[in-house]
Amino acid sequence: MTAHTYVPPAAADAPVGAESHATPTTYPPTRWALAGLLAGVAGVGMVVASSSVHAVYDDKNAGDPVAVAKALGDMVPQMLAFHLTSMVSAVLMIVFAAGLYRRLRATTGADSVLPLVAFSGVLITAMVLIIGSGLDTEFIFAAGDTKLVAPENSAFYNHWIGTVPWCWGLLGLSGITLFGASRKGGVPKWIGLVGLLGGGLTLLLGISPLQYMAGMTGPIGLIVIALGFLAGDKAFRGRK
Repeated sequence: MTAHTYVPPAAADAPVGAESHATPTTYPPTRWALAGLLAGVAGVGMVVASSSVHAVYDDKNAGDPVAVAKALGDMVPQMLAFHLTSMVSAVLMIVFAAGLYRRLRATTGADSVLPLVAFSGVLITAMVLIIGSGLDTEFIFAAGDTKLVAPENSAFYNHWIGTVPWCWGLLGLSGITLFGASRKGGVPKWIGLVGLLGGGLTLLLGISPLQYMAGMTGPIGLIVIALGFLAGDKAFRGRK
């Protein structure tokens, strides 16, 4: 991909003869947005894989840690898939966070807090995924062995991966910042509207006692926003 040059509008209003002092800003290709798209897809995979590890939520195992532990022993592939998708999503999300910060800094002004807030929301969500998968090494290959892991701990682990990595609420805050940026012309208006609606819903779910439900809307919102920057941000990249 080839880098494109974007000349700030202010340069066009500069006095005659001042053109030589205007420094065009060059923006690299939007590989960061592609990273965000893949992070969202991996996030959806994480939700699916996590949902498939349902031993502790199965009615037939209710109140029986030993039964939960034995059932988990048959779910190693699902737990491995959960771990891999969580970590891939987290790594790619950090790249997306850095690119989003740079993109917003270019169009919202040096004194705007929007780029930092957007960056922080994505970065902390990535950290939530890392923490949510942090017990995997301890449990994946031993959850079904009651001699290595106490059944009660196995049941706790299943609750952990069924809730903690689903806490994508702060990603919604990043989406809302896009609406603030769109009001100043910093991003396309439709991206700002999607950020407000999708991000607002994700943030509200994150604030609620059912905060894990933000994991259902967060990855989808990330996919849509990343696609917007990847394919629908042509004016910023100097294209028609």
